[in-house]
Amino acid sequence: MEQGLTTEAVNPDSSAIDSLPTAGMLQVINRADAEVASAVQAEIPNIARAIDEIVPRLQSGGRLFYIGAGTSGRLGVLDASECPPTFNTPPDLVIGIIAGGDTALRRSIEGAEDEPEAGRADLAARSFSSGDVCVGIAASGRTPYVLGGVEYANSLRALTVGISCTPGSLLANAARIAITPVPGPEVITGSTRMRAGTATKLVLNMLSTGVLIKMGYVYGNLMVNVQPTNEKLADRARRIIISLTGVSYDEASRLLEEGGSVRAAVLMRRLNLSRSEAEKALASARGNLHLALAGTASTNG
Repeated sequence: MEQGLTTEAVNPDSSAIDSLPTAGMLQVINRADAEVASAVQAEIPNIARAIDEIVPRLQSGGRLFYIGAGTSGRLGVLDASECPPTFNTPPDLVIGIIAGGDTALRRSIEGAEDEPEAGRADLAARSFSSGDVCVGIAASGRTPYVLGGVEYANSLRALTVGISCTPGSLLANAARIAITPVPGPEVITGSTRMRAGTATKLVLNMLSTGVLIKMGYVYGNLMVNVQPTNEKLADRARRIIISLTGVSYDEASRLLEEGGSVRAAVLMRRLNLSRSEAEKALASARGNLHLALAGTASTNG
């Protein structure tokens, strides 16, 4: 074990886990997991700083990149891939890159994480620029592939964020903003898909959701940018319109069809606008329904 590497430390609470009955084994895992949220909570100031610096870059046309290897890479790709169906973001707004390419999502590719040049090349291949954001993800904070990507982003003076579970790691020192939850030793020594993986997923949930809330993809706690691409989502869209306008289910269906989107439908109903007027108001407000309602109301007033 590398000296001081917290992700490789031995957890005394699970030292006899292989001799416990099933329920006892699961209780050990559950107790360990219960400590993860507090580790993430301690990093909220750094997560908030990252969000506040990411938002203006994305509003100016930049993109958010996650780069990682193994579990860290898979978690980044997962978070990125869930943004379009959840928030209807453009497919190239949040991009996940994993060492070894998409094949590595399902099958471990040994050695892919040891190539810093590959991290640099994978960003360059996607025309990464100074206006973009690079979030490097590595539980140990020392993965060469991730460090290579972050160093490349730094060389372009782009914003870099490092998510790791090791204080003072190479990644934490290389990134402009370090997010370092320390969930403690893994129940299975070194198995960072467990506590470290859970901590990473919680941070990514906060990061992407916080960014997209600040960018206006959410109104209240409703996904007002949801697209009715299947019956479940169409039903959700109608119910959001009902919640924000008070109309009947049938009227919500009509407004959704006429307006083409939840946000346009809400503006049409609440401010008596045509579809084209609602879409113009949204464009002026960068898609932010709060701003569109306030701006159009003040204009009409």
